[in-house]
Amino acid sequence: MPNFWKIVERFRANSFSGVPTIYSALADLPRDGADISSLRFAFCGAAPLPAEVARRFEAAAGIPLYEGYGMTEGACVSALNPPLGERRLGSVGLRLPHQAIGVWKAGSAGLAAEPAAPGETGVIGIHGPNVFPGYLREHDNRDIWLKPGWLNTGDLGYLDADGYLHLTGRAKELIIRGGHNIDPAMIEDALLQHPAVAMVAAVSQPDVHAGELPVAYVTLKPGHVLSADELLAAARTLVPERAAVPARIEILQALPLTQIGKVARAELRMRAVEEVFHEHLAQAGVAASVRVGPDIRRGTVAFVQCAAADAERVRDLLVGRFPFPLDFTHPA
Repeated sequence: MPNFWKIVERFRANSFSGVPTIYSALADLPRDGADISSLRFAFCGAAPLPAEVARRFEAAAGIPLYEGYGMTEGACVSALNPPLGERRLGSVGLRLPHQAIGVWKAGSAGLAAEPAAPGETGVIGIHGPNVFPGYLREHDNRDIWLKPGWLNTGDLGYLDADGYLHLTGRAKELIIRGGHNIDPAMIEDALLQHPAVAMVAAVSQPDVHAGELPVAYVTLKPGHVLSADELLAAARTLVPERAAVPARIEILQALPLTQIGKVARAELRMRAVEEVFHEHLAQAGVAASVRVGPDIRRGTVAFVQCAAADAERVRDLLVGRFPFPLDFTHPA
């Protein structure tokens, strides 16, 4: 990353694409005199682009940033804001030729019940020769089709009257606090308005009473010093819905990323579960360590290490209160 602008100058690049975390970093990366006048366009995909990140990057680089949308199962791109047409900020653009994008109201079985009206949020489906026929393992193909040929992307969004697609979140990433649906993007966009904040990821943490509570993991811009308590106080003003104000904010040196640079939200959700479990056990005076991780058959599993005599007490504290299976190991 430190050499990015020099690479652009050396090879006279005229366009490139990246994910939001890349653009957040580039917005704060000094150009050190590099000539980037060859650049004309930048494209963003793989995750929703916060408006503040786009504003900062465009101000730093002096070129427009065009957001698009796609997934591996659909040959990576299904929609794009047209560089030679109208760029509609806040949207991921128009469908590509020979592809179809639909937004559907889903029934109880996860199948498409009826098309959503323009401006009405629903589940996004994609269809066309770009869409794959299914996964290799048959059990992975359960519930992936909204209707024959229409892949359920798992994303929520809407089409406006002109056919531009707008993302509103991931169905599985919604934070449901006592029946109140909270879009993580609302929290992230609000906290990114703070002048010290570089990146934000909001996820759910389990709660005995509300089911889930929002928490936020944050990185700071270089040279800024801010405590989590100070940022939490600011969040009470910045976040527009009271229920969406994070129950906790943690400041990290860096957010965990996937291999392609997207924020690893699953890793953050597991981190949040670990912290809640540790807090419950500590309050009860139980000495135990907890590691939360994925299991291919059981989903998210809490791996607990404690004395054999404490295992029953741990079960009483955690089982039934939280929807995660426990695996026990005992020190030698």
